[in-house]
Amino acid sequence: MTSIDDLTQRLRDLIDTAGYRHSDRVPPERELCRSLGTTRNQLRKALAELEAQGRIWRHVGRGTFVGPRPVLNLQDVTYLGDQIKPEQVVAVRFTIEPQLCRLAAAHATRSDREQMRLCAQRCREADDWRSYEAWDNNLHHAIARATRNQLFLYFFETLNAVRRMILWGQPRVTRKPSENYSSFYEHDVIVAAIGAGDAELAANAMHVHLASVYSPIMPECEIPAFGSQGSTNLENG
Repeated sequence: MTSIDDLTQRLRDLIDTAGYRHSDRVPPERELCRSLGTTRNQLRKALAELEAQGRIWRHVGRGTFVGPRPVLNLQDVTYLGDQIKPEQVVAVRFTIEPQLCRLAAAHATRSDREQMRLCAQRCREADDWRSYEAWDNNLHHAIARATRNQLFLYFFETLNAVRRMILWGQPRVTRKPSENYSSFYEHDVIVAAIGAGDAELAANAMHVHLASVYSPIMPECEIPAFGSQGSTNLENG
């Protein structure tokens, strides 16, 4: 008899390989049972596990959706998007995301680590920038979920929603990332460090990644030193 862990893995693989985007609805339970060759009772246990991991959320009468359950107050996000400057978003990312990597290194499960590796690989395989950015966003979400800290996840979700509202003025001159795009290697280092449980290496690797992303598009901003809590141009922007 298939174990719940195995069924959960198969269900996650089914969702990951179907090309769903965040908040897409997955097929109803009867179709999933048929596809996976399982009972509805067993399927619901696997769905509950994926929901606990933040990979899906369920709404009675509406269905099952990809990604964590929406928890944001959209009015607050809209307000913040109107008030926050790009350099302030960057400052917060440098503060919170290395810490998320530290926590993920301590708390990530095997399933979390596999999801991170999948996202990093899909970034490499992306056919265009939109697909790359979607999988890059999924990777950062996977790291936040792996902290097993719902308050940190809420902060990250709010930051991410505000970030996506801001126009960064980053023109794309190619159809997709080049094969030697620096973020590919940086993602690999972050994921490997989290997988090895090396909290400081993971945090530093995220800091390096963020510096690599923002230095070209915001050259006027001073990148804070790793671990620095002092005032910088970014923080005062």
